[in-house]
Amino acid sequence: MEVLLQSKLRMVCGMVERREEKWGIANILATENNTIITITDITGGETISRFSSGMMTDKDREGGMPFPAMLAARKAAEDALSKGLTGVHIRIRARGSQYSKAPGMGAQPSIRSLARAGLKIGMIEDVTPIVHGTLRPKGGRRGRRV
Repeated sequence: MEVLLQSKLRMVCGMVERREEKWGIANILATENNTIITITDITGGETISRFSSGMMTDKDREGGMPFPAMLAARKAAEDALSKGLTGVHIRIRARGSQYSKAPGMGAQPSIRSLARAGLKIGMIEDVTPIVHGTLRPKGGRRGRRV
């Protein structure tokens, strides 16, 4: 006879046991060519699982597509769940700087896949680096000479 109480306590045969929640951080780098999902502990110091959408497909042009990103996120979530993680805070990052400030196509499906795999989702934040002022593009003063 198991009864789930509100304060994350579980009653098993008259004894009360407390379920421990372990949170981590899911860093998602979504560019137009690839999506990299790295799940770390809450401090960000130890990597628990790391997969990219390029690892899920054998065609280079499909690295930034939504389906391989979804597969990579599912694998990363399964790996994290097996190591005891129960929830993640998500940090989405595009390439940023003088490049694209919008995340690639694989960002949204990877978030959805993390949630479907059984991880609790905490906060979702965008950590794309944004330039304040100007940044010199690469290529030198006269640009790239072909």
